[in-house]
Parts: sequence; C-alpha cells; structure tokens
Amino acid sequence: MGDSEKDGKVPLYEDVNKELFLSEIYPKRVPAVLRGVDIGPCVNLWTTDYLFQKGGSRQVKIHVCPTAQMDFINKNFAYRTLPFDEFVTRAAEEKHKDFFHSQDEKYYLRSLGEDPRKDIADIRTQFPELADDIIFPEFFAPSQFFSSVFRIGSPGVQLWTHYDVSGRKRVVLFSPRDATHLYLTGDKSAVLDLENPDLERFPQFSQARPYTCTLQPGDILFLPALWFHNVVSLDFGVAINIFWRHLDPGFYDNKDPYGNKDLLSGQRALQILDRALKTLDELPVEYKDFYGRRMVSKIQQTVLDKELP
Repeated sequence: MGDSEKDGKVPLYEDVNKELFLSEIYPKRVPAVLRGVDIGPCVNLWTTDYLFQKGGSRQVKIHVCPTAQMDFINKNFAYRTLPFDEFVTRAAEEKHKDFFHSQDEKYYLRSLGEDPRKDIADIRTQFPELADDIIFPEFFAPSQFFSSVFRIGSPGVQLWTHYDVSGRKRVVLFSPRDATHLYLTGDKSAVLDLENPDLERFPQFSQARPYTCTLQPGDILFLPALWFHNVVSLDFGVAINIFWRHLDPGFYDNKDPYGNKDLLSGQRALQILDRALKTLDELPVEYKDFYGRRMVSKIQQTVLDKELP
C-alpha cells in the first residue's frame, strides 16, 4: 500500500494507459484518481450554454431538494419534471427566479433508461447529441460494459459519481470493511453529515476510515465495487458514471437496470440471515444473546478476510 493510501488520500495516477491500469491499479481493488486520460472534448465543451443548446427541451425527471444534503433514506426531496434546457439553467443558478419550493432549492439529474424498470441508462441512447463529445476509456472488454449514467447537479449538492467531466468535486470514500460502522439501510448510510457526524447517534462511525480526494474537470475516479462514496459538487457539476461488470454474468441480477442490487448469492445469504434472526426472536433474551454471539463469531471466523484493503 502506498503512502497516500496509508494517510487516507486516494492515490493519483497521471497519463494512465490500459497496460498501466490493468497491471498496477486495477489489481489493488482500491479507488484511484486517473488524470490526463483522454475522455474527449466534453471537458471543455460542456458549459451550461452548450448543454442548454444541445440538450434541447426534452422532458427529464429530476430530484428537487430544499437543501444540498439529499437524504436517500428518508427522501427529503421530490421528483419533478422539467425541460432539459430549463433544468440546466436552474441547476447552474445560486438563486432561482422560477422554482418549485424555494429560491435556494437544489437540483439533481440521474439519467434513466426509456423504461426505468428494465432499461439501463446509456448516454449514447438517452442523449445521442452529447455522446460524440465523450470518449469511454478502453480499460475493459466491451462485453463488460453495463451502463453509462449522465448526472448533473447544482453547486453544493451531494452526488454519487465515478467519472468527472465538468466542475470540481470533493469525494469521501469508505472501504467495504467499514460497512459495520456506517449504519446502513440497504446500500445507503444514515450518516449524512460526514464533517460533523452525530456521534451520540452514530458512535461506531468514529471507527470508519475515510479516504478523500478532490476531482478536477477531466479526472476519472476508478471506484471498485462495494466501496461507499459520498460526493459533493463544489461547482455546477456534470458527470458520467460508467459501470463495468468484473464478475461472471451469472453472479448478477438480470432485473437490475440500476446496477446497484446485491449479487444473487449475496441476496440469498441476507434472506437466510433475516430468517435466522426471526428464529432467534423465539428464544428467551439470554439464549438469543448467546446464539447471536455464536453466529457472529462463526461469520468472523469463516467469512471475513483480514487481507482485504
């Protein structure tokens, strides 16, 4: 592990080619910032004026939130529909003349497939007039491609992104090994304020180790599967998530157009665990505690890998 990884900084690599990525970066299974990779003219072209003109007036479904801190567990935002050009204008503003709830509300777009229940997002399909501006890095085989998600957010709004095109972003990441400290509901953490966490409510969070970086326009953030990530746009932000699958297709749920469902075997294991916990509820408290501790010990001894980053 390099010095930057030891001190919680995401390592930065410049002028990365496929050979370097596959031999030195990808095998480590830790996040990395890739700078200087050619991702096309989008880095300079995708201003608010350009997006306004090229994106047109198609209707897009967006998140509208009264604060910059979007809570995907308690849903403190509303879904609304706007013409794309009007959305871009509003998302770039600090104060709004036209708004749904308040002059300070924040906007966030996550592109969807034609039928969000079954179709993946792919900028080449949903926004073909912008697709020629971007070059996908050819680090993986074409057969491993899953989706490319177009995202735009207001300044200050929290985003989840892998691949930065326009605007600076501050990123905080946590290893999969910190899952027990993040107070998860599904794949989302209940800890929203990472700079000033409520440690009375979330005491275990103090044991989680953050990794940080600031992405500049044109940077790529390589984010291995299972790493938790929280991204704040420091400016009006435009980004593309490109998802690749690195396991055999049989591991994945083919009814998952968003690419965020647990692996099929993981789903079954969690369902079995839920049934086991309900069975423990049938026992008196001291017996429930005893058998619960045995279950935890067995998992720790047989499943957890101490060598993982």
